Amino acid sequence: MRGVIPTAMLAFITYIMFTGSATPYDLATGAIIAIAIGLLAGKFLVKNDTKALNPARWLWLGAYFLWYMLIAEVKSHIDVMLRIITGNVEPGIVKVPIDVKTEYAKTLVANSITNTPGTVVVDMDENYLYVNWIDTSTENPEEARSEISADFEKYAKKIFE
Repeated sequence: MRGVIPTAMLAFITYIMFTGSATPYDLATGAIIAIAIGLLAGKFLVKNDTKALNPARWLWLGAYFLWYMLIAEVKSHIDVMLRIITGNVEPGIVKVPIDVKTEYAKTLVANSITNTPGTVVVDMDENYLYVNWIDTSTENPEEARSEISADFEKYAKKIFE
């Protein structure tokens, strides 16, 4: 029964957030759906229950969500708007080293970069992300990492590694 509880918890929280309701009907429906998802997919998604149920990791996930939505996204949107207005655009693909090990952490970093305006991960291998960047101010991989992915990696390590 590995992975059932953490998967069901995440499914339940997601269900309640998307429905935006906490009526008894929605709570019961959410619980039934969450348990079904946990039973069907839990063993494929979770390798270690204690790691997945660690409250510190869930707190870091909440902190990451707030930081991402309130700081990273806002800064990126403002940067892209200014670049559109001024025409200061130098697009290019840069090779960015990635310093996280687990597949979940790599996926979080890649998705975060892609969802942030001005950057898109176009390819990825074991040690590098290839990012289409609106402002290729540097082609040095370490400098690009500090500008593009370092903050995302910091949170991904605390959540998934």
